[in-house]
Amino acid sequence: MLVNSHQINLKKNKFALGIEYNGSNYHGWQKQKKYPNTIQQNIENAISIIADHNVEVFCAGRTDIGVHSIGQVIHFETNTIRKIKSWILGINSLLPKDIVVNWIIPVVKDFHARFSAISRKYYYIIYNSKYRSGILNNLVTQYQYNLDIVKMNKAAKYLIGEKDLTSFRSVKCQSNSPCRKIIHLNIMKHNNYIIIDIKANSFIYHMVRTIVGCLLDIGSNIKKETWLLELLKIKDRTKASATVKPNGLFLIEIEYPKKFNIPYYNHLNFPYFL
Repeated sequence: MLVNSHQINLKKNKFALGIEYNGSNYHGWQKQKKYPNTIQQNIENAISIIADHNVEVFCAGRTDIGVHSIGQVIHFETNTIRKIKSWILGINSLLPKDIVVNWIIPVVKDFHARFSAISRKYYYIIYNSKYRSGILNNLVTQYQYNLDIVKMNKAAKYLIGEKDLTSFRSVKCQSNSPCRKIIHLNIMKHNNYIIIDIKANSFIYHMVRTIVGCLLDIGSNIKKETWLLELLKIKDRTKASATVKPNGLFLIEIEYPKKFNIPYYNHLNFPYFL
């Protein structure tokens, strides 16, 4: 797509975008030479065509293979001038059907999708039934045994606050520190669906999925509530539960300082299939 001279601004503008995607068909968020079919690569390709120049995007949370999002936030810079509606419609027309831009706004220069974020919020959705769901197969994780969510909620309280989460991160994690601040961790039940709602300042590799694995062992009475305290103390990943599948893990919301005026997804409407 060619850009007329009156559509070019010598000064670069920065835009933030809200992205929703089903991660089932992609090799995670982050673009990689070895695996070209990533969410980032698809989005960069689409924006680059509409902007008529190569664009690099930066995200708030690099989701793993098979992880979904309704609240991902990204940003990019361009000197191409278009109407907001034209950006959204143009980008979406070039994206696969399971990736979509929900909104786009201009932001100030010092905004950064990742480094300006105050917190991230994830849902992990469990289909608690003896039989799998045919329709929601890739959007939930089936767990066939009865779960005591009262016990799970009691255990979850041990993880609230600033903690060393060595026992809950992958051995492949490249983060400089295992410490994170969990703001809340709540377990809710709606019919056959159990939702684990976790919000933290940031997350380390496989942190949510390992915590969920431990909570499942507690909820099914394999482990005691106080077991999470033991895991925090011993700082040994091999002593914790297995990492659960990515199916059912959603990046729900990114929180920013109010001065940036970043829109928030109304997560009270989610999960919309319940």
